[in-house]
Amino acid sequence: MLTEKEMVRRRFLIFVDACVIALAYVFALLLNGLFDESPFTLTKFGLALVFAIPYWCLALYANGMYQSLRTRTYLEILWAVLKSATITFLLLGTFIFLLKLQFMSRLFFLVFTGLTFLFIWLEKTAIFMSSHYIRRQGLNTRRLLIVGTGKRAVEFIKRSDQHPEWGFEILGAIDDEPGRGVRQVSRLEVVGALDDIPEIFHRDAIDEVVFVVPRSRLNSLQGAIDNCETEGVVVTVAVDLFDTKLARSSVTELDGLPLLHFKTTHAKEWELLVKRLFDFAASGLGILVLSPGFLILAILIKATSKGPVFFKQDRLGLSGRKFTLYKFRTMRIGAQDVLNNVTDLNDMTTPEFREKKTRWITPIGRFMRKFSLDELPQLFNVFVGHMSIVGPRPTVPDEVEKYKTWQRRRFSMKPGITCLWQVNGRNNIAFEDWMKLDIEYLDRWSLWLDVKIMLKTVPVVLFGIGAY
Repeated sequence: MLTEKEMVRRRFLIFVDACVIALAYVFALLLNGLFDESPFTLTKFGLALVFAIPYWCLALYANGMYQSLRTRTYLEILWAVLKSATITFLLLGTFIFLLKLQFMSRLFFLVFTGLTFLFIWLEKTAIFMSSHYIRRQGLNTRRLLIVGTGKRAVEFIKRSDQHPEWGFEILGAIDDEPGRGVRQVSRLEVVGALDDIPEIFHRDAIDEVVFVVPRSRLNSLQGAIDNCETEGVVVTVAVDLFDTKLARSSVTELDGLPLLHFKTTHAKEWELLVKRLFDFAASGLGILVLSPGFLILAILIKATSKGPVFFKQDRLGLSGRKFTLYKFRTMRIGAQDVLNNVTDLNDMTTPEFREKKTRWITPIGRFMRKFSLDELPQLFNVFVGHMSIVGPRPTVPDEVEKYKTWQRRRFSMKPGITCLWQVNGRNNIAFEDWMKLDIEYLDRWSLWLDVKIMLKTVPVVLFGIGAY
C-alpha cells in the first residue's frame, strides 16, 4: 500500500534536499564575497558543491531522514538533522584537509555548514508540520473500506487511528461472516456484508478495500475480490494470493503488517507524480496565456444568448468522487432537462439525438463546440486536481447509473480533457466502443501514451473532427 509511494517520496525528498544545499551554498558564497575579494571561478563553486550534496544526502539517509516520518517526533527530526550536519562537517573537513583545498576558506566552510543546517532544518520542519496538519484536517486522505470483524481487523483500525498522519479515512467495516451478528468493529459500524460491496461503491467514493480476515476465510472472498477488480477499486489483502484476471499484485507492508496489493492500473507512483506535475504546470500556464481569450468568449456568450457564461455540472472523477465541471455555455437554458432524458446510453450517438441536440446549441456555441473552445475552463479543474489533461472523459451521475459493471473500471484513473475517444472520432463512436477505448487506455497507460494522445488531439481540435 505504502511501499511504492514511499520510494517516490524518498527520491523527491533527496531532490529537494539537493536543491536546498545548493541554495545554501549560493548564500554562503554571497556572504563570503563580502569579506573575500579574490576572483570567483566556476571551479571554486562546482568542486565543493559536487562533494557537499552527496555527503549531506548520505548523512541524512544514515540518520533515517528518508524513511517514513509518520511516527517520528519533531525533536527526533531535529536531532537527526543535527547529527547529519556534524557528520557532514567532519567528512567535508577531512576531504578539504587531505586535498589541501586552499581556495576554500575556513570562514566560508563554517558559514556553508551553518546555513545548510539551518535551511535543511527549516525544510524538514515545514514538511513535518504541513503534512501533519493537512492530514489531521482530513485532506489528502484515502477512503478505505475494511473487510473483517476479528482481532486483526481491530488491530488495523487501531493503528490507523493512532496515526492520523497516514491519511486513512475508514468509512466502515464489512462483516465477512454475517451469521455471527456483529454490529461494531472497534469504533466502526458494520455497513454490510460481502454481497453489499458493489452497492457501497455506487453510494460512496471508495479508494481501496482492505481485507483483514483469518486465513480460514480467504477462500470465501474471491467473489468480493472480483467485484472490486471489475469496478477498478484498489484491493489490499493481508495474506494469501488470489487469481485475478486484470489486477496486478505487489507485496507491501503497513507498520510491520504484511499485505498483498492488487490494482487494475499498472501506473507507478513516480509516473503519476510526473503526470500530476505536468498537469499542474500545463493548466496553470494555459490559464495565464488564454485568459484574454476567456474574456472574449465570455463577452460573446453574454451578447448572443441569455444565461450564464459558464455551464456547471456535477461529474464523477477518481473512484467516483463527485466534483463540479466547468465549461463555456454553448446551449440555451433548459437544454439539459430535455437532453438528459435518455434511457439507453447508445441512443446518444444516433443521428436523431444529434439533430435534437443541435437545435439547442447557440450560434456562438456551435463555433466553440466545433473547435472544443467550450472545454477550456476545464483547465481550472485540472489545476486544482479534479481532472488531468489526459484521461477518460468525466461522466454525469445519471449516466453512471446506467453503466454495466465492467464499465465502472474507468473510474480507477482521473478523468481528463482529452482521451482515446477524443482522438478516435468522438461523437462518431458508439457508447459501448467509447467505454472499451477508456478501458484500453487504462490497460495500456504510460506517460508516452499520454504524449501521443496530446499530439493527436491537436489536429482533431483544429479540424473539428467528430464535433457537433
